[in-house]
Amino acid sequence: MDKRDAESVKQAIGCPMSRRKFLRCLAAAGALAAMPGGLLRSFDAKAGKIIYEGDYEIYRNACPRNCYDTCSIKSYVKDGVLQFIEGAKESTFTDGGLCVKGYAYTRRPYSPDRIKYPMIQDGRGSGNWRRISWDEAMDMIAKKLVEINDKDDSMLGLGLTKYSGNFGITNYAVEGMMTSLGYTTRLVGTPCWPAGIDAQNYDLGDMWCNDPEDMVNSRYIILWGANPAWNSVHTMKYIYAAQDRGAKVVCIDPVFTQTAAKADVYWQVDTSMDGALALGMARHILDKGLFDKAWVEENSVGFNEFADYLRNEITVQWASEKSGIPQQQIVEVAEEFAAAKPATIWIGYGLQRHVNGGATVRSIDALAAMTGNVGKTGGGARYGHMRTWGFNYHALLQKRPEGAKGFLGGKGPKGDFDFSGDEEAEYTDRALNINKTAEMLLTADDPPIRVLWISCKNVLSQDFDRPRMLEAFKKPELIVSVEQFFTQTVELSDIVLPVTTLFEESTINASYWHYWLSVNEQGIKPMYEAKSNTEIAAALSARMNKLKPGSCTFPTEVDTRQWMIKEFNQDIYDLFGIDSWQDLKKGPAKAKMHPASWHDLEFGTPSKKYEFRSDLCAQHGHQALPKFKAARKPYDKLRLLTPHTKFGIHSQFINIDWMEEFNKKPYCYLHPTAASERGITDGDQVRVFNKVGEVELEVKLTQNVPADVVMMYEAWFRNNAYNCQNVVDDTSSDMGKYKTGAPGVAIHDQFADVEKV
Repeated sequence: MDKRDAESVKQAIGCPMSRRKFLRCLAAAGALAAMPGGLLRSFDAKAGKIIYEGDYEIYRNACPRNCYDTCSIKSYVKDGVLQFIEGAKESTFTDGGLCVKGYAYTRRPYSPDRIKYPMIQDGRGSGNWRRISWDEAMDMIAKKLVEINDKDDSMLGLGLTKYSGNFGITNYAVEGMMTSLGYTTRLVGTPCWPAGIDAQNYDLGDMWCNDPEDMVNSRYIILWGANPAWNSVHTMKYIYAAQDRGAKVVCIDPVFTQTAAKADVYWQVDTSMDGALALGMARHILDKGLFDKAWVEENSVGFNEFADYLRNEITVQWASEKSGIPQQQIVEVAEEFAAAKPATIWIGYGLQRHVNGGATVRSIDALAAMTGNVGKTGGGARYGHMRTWGFNYHALLQKRPEGAKGFLGGKGPKGDFDFSGDEEAEYTDRALNINKTAEMLLTADDPPIRVLWISCKNVLSQDFDRPRMLEAFKKPELIVSVEQFFTQTVELSDIVLPVTTLFEESTINASYWHYWLSVNEQGIKPMYEAKSNTEIAAALSARMNKLKPGSCTFPTEVDTRQWMIKEFNQDIYDLFGIDSWQDLKKGPAKAKMHPASWHDLEFGTPSKKYEFRSDLCAQHGHQALPKFKAARKPYDKLRLLTPHTKFGIHSQFINIDWMEEFNKKPYCYLHPTAASERGITDGDQVRVFNKVGEVELEVKLTQNVPADVVMMYEAWFRNNAYNCQNVVDDTSSDMGKYKTGAPGVAIHDQFADVEKV
């Protein structure tokens, strides 16, 4: 780092965007209006006027986190220091505003807690970290990789676990690096949304949602297990606009959320009984003849069988008893939903994190289809999409070293973001279930996982059955984490490599919800000794080939900006109506797609129609019809829910010191009735425990959660050992293997009890 850079660092740490200024900017941008306990009516999501004095270099960025909104960002840099950011106004979705988390981004590159250099821990978990050079780090890792290849005659002893910490397309260089080393072991699947992906593929032939901006055209909106007031704040303005035009909004959720507070109707459904509720509504619509007869006759298969199932096995009374929603309310909303044209359902990811989650999504899909709301603007069963992700995946698709040997007798890994295509080769990588990482690490053999590479993921905070994970992390001979902060995963690693923030690298970002594309420009030099994932791969390749020529095919010299450019192709340009990637420097571009998914009614199923009866689903061991599937049997007194917190995305953001203004420490939330039965009062320190483990934290009493529920949020705090995964096991959901390689996890089919400490 030269003198100028050092001065820039000094300026940055004393960054003019102070914590106080951060709060002032939030107030100006309207973001504080969304604070817990804030007003329950909408505020304009547009940013207020913020005047920036001085000359700035302006760059284009995008939030790369696992979030619906994938916000387009404008960054203001002066003297090499990031000064301010704002939402890009060119995107009608971002519309000039960011969420609280987004506005805190200016702190991330300059956080004093950031990992600054490659470091090695003398004794895993000891906390005895010492600085090493990049050359030393790469030499240690490369020697170990050469060693395991010589020992096993393959690289299958090298395992990779990576997920959604950074969705910038060039970060697929991590998978590319693995491929360039040979056939390796991949933890595959997704903890996020797999059961719903499979369900929509069985019903529709793909996961494809309407443009969220067309929700203004909806006449009836059901937010089913979705909480956009927290998780997709930019979509709320379209919901409000629809309300203003007369649309009715129904929110269905076990928890009374901030979204529920803004709805016209709220149903506190019994957890995991959403499928029963959907089928009860379907039965009433059928009985009243309110289904769209012409639509189902022309565009679907299996409707008559589904109708017979409803008549023979489903009643509104049964649905009411299962779901806890009064019969009369089910009848009224079912009739209103069927009559409104168009009507839409937003299917949240939480409701498919159950042992019956895929079956539940299929039941809700059926409700949208039988009322003729699929393929229409303002309609649809909205879940997500990947229609704008047609990149070259230049960083991902690397060659294997000559003579590489791998796994025999299986197919290559899959994943919800797997773009490697069908590989026809004698060998494949070895695929292990990412949702059972602890078990996989403990039981993988011939060879075992000798080296574990972790990137874009905080395994110890996000993966399940943490007590067992702690045991599993004792097994690998070397654990390497690529990170920005000392997470709980880094604490149990041997080597940590500092990785760049979004402002320090070039990449591209698309969304799995809206239709916008953003370029991410490098606006500042990497702080300290951070490198991008692409640069780390190149550095490792150089050291590998120095030790053993030909052992790694990844290029040893990379220009990350050029690698970003190589991800574009003519199809991308055509889809987004741009002539060059440089057009994105003027602002994000929106895909030239019809706002309604399946608008041509050409479905991707084997029959090319909507399939109420899916023979493919049956072939995969599920029910052909969207029938009710029983819930997991309780094994403790209270249901345990661990959803996302408002001010974090999984384990990200909460650790940033500025964010502590809003989220200082974890709490568990308990209904006053459940608390009274246990002699617990508000503010008590309690122990949440079950067969998996236990957590101690302060309790808040609230009637927002049902009386049979204890809730605490998924989060990682920098100064608190809290971890909800101590009490969450890795029981699988029903679906997910078809499209993502492994079933999901029944995250919300957990049970526990609470006692005062």
